Amino acid sequence: MNYNVCLELENKTEEYAFEQVARQSNGAVMLKSGNTVLLASVVAELDTTVDDADFLPLTVQYIEKSYAAGKIPGGFFKRESKPSDFETLTSRIVDRSLRPLFPKGYAHPTQITVMVFSVDKDADLQVLALNAASAALFVSDLDINKSVTALRIAKVDGEILFNPTLSQLQNSTLDLYLSGSKEDLLMIEMRSLGGEKVDFIDMPAVDPLLDPAMGIEPITTHTSNALAEDELIEILSQAQEKLFQANELYEKEFAPFQKTAKPFTLLQNEIDQELVAFVRSNHLDDIKSAINQMAKSERSSALKAIRKQILEHLDADEEKLKEAIEYVKKEQVRAQILKEKKRADGRALDEIRPISIETNILPSAHASCLFTRGQTQALVVLTLGNAKDAQMYENLTDDTTQNENFMVHYNFPGFSVGEASPITGIKRRELGHGNLAKRALEPIIELENQSVRLVSEILESNGSSSMATVCGGYLALKAADIETSDTIAGIAMGLVSDGEEYAILSDIMGLEDHDGDMDFKVAGSKEGITAMQMDIKLGGISLEILKKALYQAKAGRAHIIDIMLEAEEKIEFNEGVLPSSHHFHIDPSVIGDIIGQAGKTIREIIEKFEVAIDIDKKSGKVKLTGTSKEKLHAAKEHIQNIAASSKKAPKIDYHVGDRYKAKVKRIVDFGAFVELPDGTDGLVHISKLAPYRVNDVRDVVNEGDEIEVEVIELKGNKVSLAKIND
Repeated sequence: MNYNVCLELENKTEEYAFEQVARQSNGAVMLKSGNTVLLASVVAELDTTVDDADFLPLTVQYIEKSYAAGKIPGGFFKRESKPSDFETLTSRIVDRSLRPLFPKGYAHPTQITVMVFSVDKDADLQVLALNAASAALFVSDLDINKSVTALRIAKVDGEILFNPTLSQLQNSTLDLYLSGSKEDLLMIEMRSLGGEKVDFIDMPAVDPLLDPAMGIEPITTHTSNALAEDELIEILSQAQEKLFQANELYEKEFAPFQKTAKPFTLLQNEIDQELVAFVRSNHLDDIKSAINQMAKSERSSALKAIRKQILEHLDADEEKLKEAIEYVKKEQVRAQILKEKKRADGRALDEIRPISIETNILPSAHASCLFTRGQTQALVVLTLGNAKDAQMYENLTDDTTQNENFMVHYNFPGFSVGEASPITGIKRRELGHGNLAKRALEPIIELENQSVRLVSEILESNGSSSMATVCGGYLALKAADIETSDTIAGIAMGLVSDGEEYAILSDIMGLEDHDGDMDFKVAGSKEGITAMQMDIKLGGISLEILKKALYQAKAGRAHIIDIMLEAEEKIEFNEGVLPSSHHFHIDPSVIGDIIGQAGKTIREIIEKFEVAIDIDKKSGKVKLTGTSKEKLHAAKEHIQNIAASSKKAPKIDYHVGDRYKAKVKRIVDFGAFVELPDGTDGLVHISKLAPYRVNDVRDVVNEGDEIEVEVIELKGNKVSLAKIND
């Protein structure tokens, strides 16, 4: 293979072969980086169009071949089948990055295919996939003369790394994926990968630049899993320069290989201005009223009624009239926001819709939360499992199978937006939204020998159901009594701009997403961001606007978190259903006694106490799982008693003067019986409990207390002890 172009980029080299493979495509390229080789091709049916100027029929498929890593597909069928989650998410990233390059009115069915033929263990396939697809599009005959490149950013030991290797990314506290052209930042995907010591200013969630008189509290240092807004802006500022340099180099080196552009049709969605003027003059109030219908189905019905009313008195083309009404509706939504600073539902630009929260409404589920914000409603249900319930998967760059023990699944049925559509298989959007919620919540939990599955059923949607999933998901974790390091909420931000003025919107609804210029989802704590996703419809966004949007999102998150914390205090656990577990150790030599002959003893324990028992024979680690905490404690004590009385259990050779920690097991009038480290019982006489006269043993110790004792006398198997009082 003759690679025509070799580019030295940030921390990597990319080689491109043009005009040698897939030559019947409109554009194709072979990309080699290290030992990784990808093919990207673009095919467009330029003699075919769809009859909709607002619809771009673009399909992107990223496909991995097992042979690229010297593997044969597992399972019964020995060939690649349905796409993995990674393949689907990567296809989505490429699609979202390249879609803005196509001119308005382009309606030719177009397919972009990226195939991985060879792979390095350290290759960042998502970065290479976008670069290859962009190169194939740039040199194609579709007359698209702008390149888009990808950049991944990590933070390892406090140092920012551009285009890190996968091994470096594993040690990073940040995973930030960007795509952009020379001029514009088009897409952001970000997640936090772990905590680090960070200085945070304990202050209201506003931009100090907007309120310079604001007082600032002392700086506090602690571990955080979130990235501070100011640090993110600084990183993005550096990233924009890297994207500019990379795209300038790409366009210069790829230009000689561009094909002669073929003519294609751009559909002109010409609005009938006379109809627009008629609607504006005679039905503006009706359209304002329709806009105030918050649900998509209600608003659509109101607009249809306006159209029907006009057609009764005016001889007009119904489709043209529909376009005119939609044009005036969008114009009114945007003007109301920019000029009047008023939104369709009457909210202020930074106002959050009313929130209601109910937890554990499903009595047989382990935990659940019904989170409602305005007309967006998510029922998030949690199921606890053990390590064996984890999702097994294997990426192309993995040496062995991996286990995913925290799963977030998002479902979006048609009835949530009033549509009569069948529920079919999972779509890319559902997979992407579930992945975003998972990235938001994963940094705050530590699962040891457990698996957690969160399922978000969207029951109603009018904007930001993925962020409702984050909020409901956090509360479902708390409703399952799972420890978290922070409180996480999510909010969707919007932007409306006419080029001169702009308005940033908090907690956008569907109408504002559809007619606005930005969809910006931010999840995190009161201190910073754990996950973020941004798509720009304008073609780019300034860092100054982005900074204000981040701070406004921070204030919105703080408001939502306060409401969530109030709900958290009222949680009542599903006792008798929610599994609980205890972990403790016994000496491995006594495990045989606990199991018993042919497993008789351990079966009796399981049946008597209604628990599941998992014993590591090498380390002696015991895990008990059950739905009754009382029975769990009783089973633990029963197993410990068997271990202590076992003839195989190693005994301590006690001597007068030895000191040990002991647990008070039983209190009698003349003293306290305690359990020594090897299970041996000893007596602390009432006269040896304190340096003063004790009338009641319970004035000094109680059952369950752990005290320090000293051996004062040994008589046969009896051990007499004295409590050590410092």
